[in-house]
Order: sequence, then structure tokens, then C-alpha cells
Amino acid sequence: MRGRKLGPVIHRSPMPGLGLSMGITLTMLSLVVLLPIGALLLKGAHFGLEGIWETVNRERVWKALFLSFRLSLFAALFNLVFGVLLAWVLVRYRFPGRRILDAAVDLPFALPTAVAGIALTALYAPRGAFGQLAAEIGWKIAYTQWGIFIALIFVGLPCVARTVQPVIEEIEREVEEASATLGASRLHTIRHVILPMLMPAALTGFALALARAVGEYGSVIFIAGNIPLVTEIAPLLIIIQLEEFNYDAAAAIGIAMLLISFIMLLIINLIQVWSRRRIGYV
Repeated sequence: MRGRKLGPVIHRSPMPGLGLSMGITLTMLSLVVLLPIGALLLKGAHFGLEGIWETVNRERVWKALFLSFRLSLFAALFNLVFGVLLAWVLVRYRFPGRRILDAAVDLPFALPTAVAGIALTALYAPRGAFGQLAAEIGWKIAYTQWGIFIALIFVGLPCVARTVQPVIEEIEREVEEASATLGASRLHTIRHVILPMLMPAALTGFALALARAVGEYGSVIFIAGNIPLVTEIAPLLIIIQLEEFNYDAAAAIGIAMLLISFIMLLIINLIQVWSRRRIGYV
């Protein structure tokens, strides 16, 4: 016993091992993400590239795709700015009603999209509370692209605010005080100290808001007006094709949306990588 060597002590983790964790992860990823996308691509392959192009290469489809992605991008940019400001106010300041405002941020997540669309239409219709005020200055909101824009802002704002909020909570106030002590102005502190720390999370929230807006249907369909070539969104075109039992055309439009979304998200991810490397460099 005196010369016996003891083996290494093995510390077992209470969490599942790599094999079990990887198996569960790949299974859920396949069921939720890969299989639906694979089924869509398989349907498109059965339709053929020529058939996909023939379906997509129509003025009505191009107009709908351009409208959906253009307004989704603008709404995501709007939410990027005001979502960060909202998260900053909720974290940094204490004021009456702050908890109520903090809870209200999650309302777009909790409300069914159809209910949100009906509520927005009631507010911004020509006889609605805000619609009447807009009509007095000659501005129509509901049943126009402005109505779609407002609906996309409504559904996407929590994506940015809730993504950035935990990061702001981790930023110590001493960082801002140290910057001020060194003679930096508030604008310099925001640009060179705060924003670089928030950029990765803000871009993640921007990507989530953009993805949510591109595929949004329920909250937009009531306020859009659905006029072909004017206020008709791409998801509505897919629903129309499905109602006509034209599954090949619906898959073709879906593949076009998938390709455009993939390119946009790839660009956002590349910007995220660049921003992280820049923070590390600084």
C-alpha cells in the first residue's frame, strides 16, 4: 500500500456529456430548423430552377419581395437605434412607472399577431385615434406602406431591447466615470467606450428584428391594405398560392425569401465578427 500510485481524480460534471448534449442538440436542430428548410429546398428542386425563376421573375413578386425586405430593413434600423435607447433608459434610470414600461416591452411577444394587427388598424385607421390626427395634416397611415412600417416596428422592437439590456446591466458605471475623469466628453464616451461594447449585442438584436419583420404576417395583413404592386407583402403572396393549391409557386417564393434572408444575415454576421475583432484590437 505504501508504494501504490493513485490514479487521477475524475470530477464528474452534473451536466450531460458531449455525446448526449450533441445528440439532443442535433436532433432538436434537425426537427425545428433543418428538416423544414430541407423540405422547402426539396420541393424547389422538384419544381426546378427554371420553374422557380419563372415564378419569381414577375413584377408582382419582385414588388412584394422588395416591399417586404425594404420595410423590414428600415424597421430593423429604427429598432436598432430606439431599442438601444429604450434599454439604456430602463437600466440606467429609476423613475415612476419604470417596471410597467419594462413589462410593456414584452407585449409584442405575448400578443397574438392577429390581435396586434387589429389593434394597430383600429388606432391608425382614418377614424382611429391616431389616424384622425394624421388625417388632419393630410397624412394617411393605415392601408399604406407607413402602416406596414409601424407594424414591423411594433413586432421587432423587443428583439433589440431585450438583447441589449443584459449587456448594459454588465457595464459598470465606473467605466463612464473613468472616461469622464480622463477628460472625454459625453459624445466621445458614447462613441468610443459604450457603443463598441454594445455593438455585438446590438447587431444580434438587429438581426433578430430583421428576421422577425421579414416573415411577419398576422400584424401586417390587417393594416397593409394588400393592394397588389403597392402594399402587398411577400408572405401574403405565399398564402395566396397555398390557397390556390399552387404549392410549387409558394415554395419558389419561399426559396427566394430564404436566399435573400441568408445573404442579409450573412452580411450582419460578418459585421459582428469585424466589430468583435475591433473591440479586441482596441
